[in-house]
Amino acid sequence: MPLSAAIDAILDAIEALNATESISLHEAHKRVLAIDIISTINVPPADNSAMDGYALRSQDLATTDSLELIGTALAGTPFTGNVAAGQCVRIMTGGVIPQGADCVVMQENTQANDKLVRFMQQYEAGNNVRKAGEDIAAGQLIIKKGTLLGPAHLALLASIGQASVTVTCQLTVGLIATGDELTTPGQSLKTGAIYESNSYALAAMLENLKLKVINYGIVADELNTLRNVFTRADNECDLVISCGGVSVGEADFVKDILAEAGHINFWKVAIKPGKPFAFGRLAKTWFCGLPGNPVSSFVTFELLVKPLIRKLSGQNDADKQQPYFVAKAASLIRKRPGRADFQRGYFYRDDNDELWVKAQGNQSSGVMSSLTNANCYLLLAQEQGDINQTQDIKILPFSNLFTD
Repeated sequence: MPLSAAIDAILDAIEALNATESISLHEAHKRVLAIDIISTINVPPADNSAMDGYALRSQDLATTDSLELIGTALAGTPFTGNVAAGQCVRIMTGGVIPQGADCVVMQENTQANDKLVRFMQQYEAGNNVRKAGEDIAAGQLIIKKGTLLGPAHLALLASIGQASVTVTCQLTVGLIATGDELTTPGQSLKTGAIYESNSYALAAMLENLKLKVINYGIVADELNTLRNVFTRADNECDLVISCGGVSVGEADFVKDILAEAGHINFWKVAIKPGKPFAFGRLAKTWFCGLPGNPVSSFVTFELLVKPLIRKLSGQNDADKQQPYFVAKAASLIRKRPGRADFQRGYFYRDDNDELWVKAQGNQSSGVMSSLTNANCYLLLAQEQGDINQTQDIKILPFSNLFTD
């Protein structure tokens, strides 16, 4: 199945979970908003000064360059009098514009003493005044349901006086690593065994998405043992992710359990690395079977599991595309048509500020250093062939993938 078709199939199958909770703004970073936010106030609540200076009637400067200083307006401490003809008020940034004044002259364009202020140039009504409701108007929709809340959203919510917010409940994701060859780091390694590493990366990426993670550890390739663990995970999680066991080996039982307990929506995607990816449903929860090779696990999680998580958690941009850049190939890049290829590469700028990229030498799906020594993916379309030196190529920087 082509990658785009696989993503569409996942998003078409998934419905967002409905459970919500109210939490404080301090807890709301990277949580998904469950209701539209409508402001009940204007921000700012009153006309205020955009800078330090003097508030006055702009028409007065048409007949004189000097005005009487009658008081001071501080941020949080307004001037309570009225500015009449021939008068001005010292005002600080954020101070409420006094009644009668219609503009603010910055202090750098004035000469002042205790009683009189001389103005060096003309000003018009509205100059350096931030109007009430200029940022947000009462009754305005400011954040849509389904938004993943970031730092700026939290500041916006605080600015309208909200101390808490209604969000969708955190998803619980179960991780299962399968394989007789897997050994927990810290233990001695037997002949033919390897250390299990995928769950560490996946758990970190899931926790970065503010999801609850249940790690079921390493499960041997034994049908009944696997069945028991999957049954438990099915009862405890919203999504179950396994690593390994979805290929075509005799001991790859995950597909069998999935077919027995639920159904397989599709298996195998035309991408490299990551072809043996399974998507389906257990009795109660959704399931993704990732390949056992570590690079394949990374790639399929980013490309296929993250859109699923966005849809399941109620985000309104589940099908969003990551922004890419265009660079020039620093050398020949080999590519065989048939599968979309996400090769690991390193991009840089030359002395002429031109963007270049070179592919990592070993692109094997089992070579984790191809990720740690790279800073981007090369985006090679399914039917694309070799990329010649200096030819343009799309790249996806890792900073877009693993820090959002």
